[in-house]
Amino acid sequence: MSNYSATQTLIESMVSERIVPGVNYAFIENEQSFTSTIGFASIYPTVTQLSPFAKYDLASLTKVLATENILLKLYDQGKINFSEPLHDFIPEFSDKRVRLYHLLTHTSGIAGWIPNRDQLTHDDLLDSIIHLPVTSEFEHKMRYSDTNFILLGMVITKIYGQSIQDVAMKEIFAPMGLKHTTFSPIKKDCVPTTSNDQILQGIAHDPKARQLGKDCGSAGLFANLPDLITISNGYLGIDRNILPFGQNTVSQLFENKNPIGLKARSWGWDLRFDPQDHYPLILHTGYTGTLMLLDRVKKTGLIILTNRVHPTGHNQIFLTIREKIIQSFLKENDQ
Repeated sequence: MSNYSATQTLIESMVSERIVPGVNYAFIENEQSFTSTIGFASIYPTVTQLSPFAKYDLASLTKVLATENILLKLYDQGKINFSEPLHDFIPEFSDKRVRLYHLLTHTSGIAGWIPNRDQLTHDDLLDSIIHLPVTSEFEHKMRYSDTNFILLGMVITKIYGQSIQDVAMKEIFAPMGLKHTTFSPIKKDCVPTTSNDQILQGIAHDPKARQLGKDCGSAGLFANLPDLITISNGYLGIDRNILPFGQNTVSQLFENKNPIGLKARSWGWDLRFDPQDHYPLILHTGYTGTLMLLDRVKKTGLIILTNRVHPTGHNQIFLTIREKIIQSFLKENDQ
């Protein structure tokens, strides 16, 4: 295992400096993985110990681990190629310019703001999202938005006739043998988050995920560190059979899918670049304090699981140190 001591020090400083209550993290290198658990699962209303097997609210990692993987499976089978107009699946969405790849790369230009969103019912929220306008940012700006992946979840529902979350469990996680990746975890197995001074445990932190339930393709997934290592080994090509689609499809994730001039983005994943050789690594984060960063060339990876929105939802300092951790990993990974 390579020396990631500076990155490790930064990760663990989040606990010692009380930026997060605790952290489960892993470094992956070929068939090896180094894991560590430090800190607490919760510090309010009581202090509870953190298990190496604790389940975390993955928040936006749901986009790439659930929703996108279903679409990649369909792509791998030749059933879609991402050039299809969204209108073909959701006729009520009237702008025929927007294609699936626009949603996957966050270049759809779809306006994301919905008045009184958190007060809407399940059906009213979906209807509002379907009728959002396409702005002048279409194909001119990469603007990350949950809306894109909620719409992709609706596309999946149209194809399968089942909710996005049920399809993900049946088509992705069950075939992979993942026993601790779920949309309906047991409460005691989960680290808590805090939303509007309310402690949430085993319940999605994202209000849209709570409103939309099984129809949410942007958040709502829970998993533990060992399952995420298993999934990562598939993306890295260490275990070439674990993912429910071929490695040729996986390799396409490590490419910039956006036009020159726009922020680099793959299907679903953000991209970072090796400091020396400038090839892409895939990265995704979750609002709750989760992160996956994977280097398919070196077959290395970093996974961080925290509940940065506990005991309070206001934690901007986490974002600063998270970027320092990413930069540190890229540097040490290059040595």
